[in-house]
Amino acid sequence: MKELPVPLIYEESAGGRRGVTLPKPDVPQSPLPEDLLRDDLNLPETDEPTVVRHFTRLSRQNFSIDGQFYPLGSCTMKYNPRMNEEAAGLRGFRRAHPLLGAAENQGALGLIWKLQESLKKITGFAAFSLQPAAGAQGELAGVLMIRAYHQSRGNRERKRILIPDSAHGTNPATCTMAGFTAETIPSTPSGELDLGALKNACTGEKQATLAGLMITNPNTLGLFEPRIREIIAMIHDAGGLVYGDGANMNALLGVLKPADLGLDVMHLNLHKTFATPHGGGGPGAGAVGAGPLLADYLPGPLAAKTGETYGPVTPPRSIGRLKAFYGNFGVLVRAYAYIRLLGREGIRRAGEQAVLNANYVKALIQDLYPLPFGADRPCMHEFAASPNLGNRLSTLDIAKRLIDYGFHPPTVYFPLIVREALMVEPTETESKETLDAFAAALRAIAGEAKTRPELLTAAPHDTPVGRLDETAAARKPVLTYCPGTRSREGSVMRLTGLISKEIYPRTIRTKK
Repeated sequence: MKELPVPLIYEESAGGRRGVTLPKPDVPQSPLPEDLLRDDLNLPETDEPTVVRHFTRLSRQNFSIDGQFYPLGSCTMKYNPRMNEEAAGLRGFRRAHPLLGAAENQGALGLIWKLQESLKKITGFAAFSLQPAAGAQGELAGVLMIRAYHQSRGNRERKRILIPDSAHGTNPATCTMAGFTAETIPSTPSGELDLGALKNACTGEKQATLAGLMITNPNTLGLFEPRIREIIAMIHDAGGLVYGDGANMNALLGVLKPADLGLDVMHLNLHKTFATPHGGGGPGAGAVGAGPLLADYLPGPLAAKTGETYGPVTPPRSIGRLKAFYGNFGVLVRAYAYIRLLGREGIRRAGEQAVLNANYVKALIQDLYPLPFGADRPCMHEFAASPNLGNRLSTLDIAKRLIDYGFHPPTVYFPLIVREALMVEPTETESKETLDAFAAALRAIAGEAKTRPELLTAAPHDTPVGRLDETAAARKPVLTYCPGTRSREGSVMRLTGLISKEIYPRTIRTKK
């Protein structure tokens, strides 16, 4: 394991040095609240080059889509065009303030309205709300709309939502948050929804308690449900509604309109499918589209156009706000720029290329990384392999070894119905050369598993730190720098969150 260099910015501190000079305040000064003041901050005093080099050094220790391939299955991580960033940075958009009235924000409201109209054309839905700040929040909006619909009809006993066993983990969590009960529907050996089990869950005595179905299509195995119309009709015949998880919309762009299948409501990850920033927890945009039955329940406000004027409007049966103002506006600007940049034909080519790239990688590695579902049929934009490398090796070992080859690992251990899952989504933005190199790395790792398995179990080898205790790092993070120890053990302990306050007390304390 390599030693993590302790940030030198603290050790290079010298009294009197300044990395930045702030202008004199142009407003009256006032004392800070006592409860916000801290003593013994132990902040370094250093010059500007040292500060710049410190943060540049830290940035180089992170994976980035600008530097590496991110084949995250079910989490579309495609390159973000710089033109989108330029559009979002235009002065009129960058400095728009949501507290200004509609008259002063005509440009922003006009863009929101045009984005709503574009998404309606792409998906076929009757109306769109751009309010939700993330895919999970858009998902919650859709389920709350289903609940509001049933309650408006006096059907409060409809409490069950059916969910495939291959679904995203947010689906059952969303059901619980919305006051529903999640009920799992198994998949068939071919990876499709079991229609027999589905029928048993929405007929007979169970029909009266059915609220609806949450379904992802293509599903998280990367397979299109060939009997999707029959599935939706079965739910509708039982009085339920169908929510579409739009996380995998990248495969359908310009090829199929989800509303044409009969879906009642669906969210889109604008921060993934339409190439806006993704990562680090945000920003996101989980736009929600609805058919005629649920359009009046969309969260507001939406943007409306009257003549040549744009203004906010709230649907008559709206479930209310999910976020302040109109949503994450900067993300909406980027999504609209992406759609306008590609146009109708470009959008379709993006979807087709995403599917082509996934099938290409699948063909290159399938003999060494078999697929338990859909091995004998084309996949859509992603596929889920189940490695069997022997020598007590795991998918996690493969993922960590891929880092040494310069690739971000794919999604691992999901979907849960695939043993030791390795889920790959190349997206449309990667070249054939990149895909060839990625497949070659996976094949090389399969060879190492037979001849030198220790290379996998001890990986990664070429990173600032080696393999960490990820569970401890997530549950017991240490978020402050603790100067005083530059040993390998101290550095690693700080990162994994195993360090104790008794051994390394915090250097930033709240003033009493």
